[in-house]
Amino acid sequence: MTYPRWQKLRAYFSNLENLWQAELPEMVAAGLEENIAHEFIVWREANPTEKITERLAKENITTVSLGELGYPALLAEISDPPITLFIRGKLPTDDRPALAVVGTRRYTDYGKMACQKLVEPLARAGVAIISGLAFGIDGIAHEAALAGKGITVGVLGSGVNKNNVYPASHRALGERVIASGGAIVSEYPPGFIPTQYSFPARNRIIAGLSLGTLVIEAPEESGALVTARAALDYNREVMAVPFPITAATGAGNNNLLKLGARVVTCADDILEALNLQNTQKLIQPTLPTAASPQEAEIMSALAREPKHIDEIIKITGLPGQLVLSTITVMEMKKQVVNMGGMKYVLVS
Repeated sequence: MTYPRWQKLRAYFSNLENLWQAELPEMVAAGLEENIAHEFIVWREANPTEKITERLAKENITTVSLGELGYPALLAEISDPPITLFIRGKLPTDDRPALAVVGTRRYTDYGKMACQKLVEPLARAGVAIISGLAFGIDGIAHEAALAGKGITVGVLGSGVNKNNVYPASHRALGERVIASGGAIVSEYPPGFIPTQYSFPARNRIIAGLSLGTLVIEAPEESGALVTARAALDYNREVMAVPFPITAATGAGNNNLLKLGARVVTCADDILEALNLQNTQKLIQPTLPTAASPQEAEIMSALAREPKHIDEIIKITGLPGQLVLSTITVMEMKKQVVNMGGMKYVLVS
């Protein structure tokens, strides 16, 4: 049900509950296209109210519709809000600031590190992180929010029932999001299988639920840019992480920055952009403390981006065996993480 159709029906029927008993001529008179009205009648007959209520209860799914108490205030402000939200878990209250975090599925080490370093302290400070539960940056954003003991919400292009959460490999992540006090949400009913249209449509909800949208890493053609454009349409803040001019995976970011998006290099930049300066004092850096001069050298080498072990040895000037043994100890103390292929990143 699109927002324009909903407006027509609301204007025609004194009570939308009457729509459940309306016949084809009355629906057409209200402004629905005949084929759409016919499809609705067929669906209505196959899905009696009792059946729908029973399924929602079985899956622990709640709903909230436009105009009802509990419908997100920011989402209600957009030009094309979803009529009904299907929710598993609990949406953040309107007084909790929310940030949309989006990016490419084919991320780089730099993109992953940037996402973790920006999102975790924000989540720890009480900012709700909104993303799409997709592969890549979306998943990293949700994981970083959970690592910061924060609230996060996954907006789906599928139904929120367990068997339809997409992608299937992120169903466990979705359950963790819910268990942590967040939610997964969709405008599509239980059982809905995602289409090529449902993902771009859900991007407007990600932007609509948020005070602003942060693009972590996006090539020139990216769904993340759809979310950024929606945020601009809704007069919300758009922010982006800068990338080297030769980085194709960040070309979309740099284009956004040329068009006036705000440059983000730290969590405080985001709080300032969203006018949440009072939250800034809650962000406490948790950088590890060096226990030796060798650890201090390695931390310094990893201060800005992940690096391969050979590059760490070159930068520090320390013997290779000493670097290997030191970094092994630092891994055991959870001060650094091996991202694969002997490429290390400093844990913040």
